[in-house]
Amino acid sequence: MPNPNRGSCGFQSTEFEQEYDRPSKSQLKREMTSLQKLGADLVAEPRDRVKRVPMPEDVRDAILECQNITDHEGRRRQMQYVGKKMRSLDATELAAIQRTLDSWRGLSKADTAAMHALEKRRDKLLKDDTALTALLEKNPELDAQQLRALIRNARKEIAENKPPKAYREIFQLLKQLQASNSAAAAEAEAEDENDASDAY
Repeated sequence: MPNPNRGSCGFQSTEFEQEYDRPSKSQLKREMTSLQKLGADLVAEPRDRVKRVPMPEDVRDAILECQNITDHEGRRRQMQYVGKKMRSLDATELAAIQRTLDSWRGLSKADTAAMHALEKRRDKLLKDDTALTALLEKNPELDAQQLRALIRNARKEIAENKPPKAYREIFQLLKQLQASNSAAAAEAEAEDENDASDAY
């Protein structure tokens, strides 16, 4: 007669199925690593930015605390703690943090590209006198005398290895000019849209 207890070890078959529904060890490790990296990205951001990220107070405190630590071992331990705190967040909170970081990165790339364009424009003004003529033709509101003096001074600073005061002033002037041109273009576009809607 067959033994009714044979093969039975106190588990129902569904318990085994539930056991294997969990993520694998390597999947868990990947998730932990990505959360640790997200924490490290936040630690690398400036303090005022970190304070604007939507997250629980205790997580923010752990990140700000980590920014203050200069000791290598102490910082490593605090980074581990930041990672642990990141793992305590739910999917919605993590998504909000990631969105904020992504928006800054997008903005930073655009800002960096704009800054490089302005630097190229400034360098062209210093090397080529026709660049100044072209700039003044496009922007007659600019003070030609002031610009010529700044360019002269910037060239002198470079030649004599002096602090780049005029060099920086030219950059600021170009930056303000670009901002006012962008604002004027946006205003003109808005007026065109209004005119178009009035026509209908």
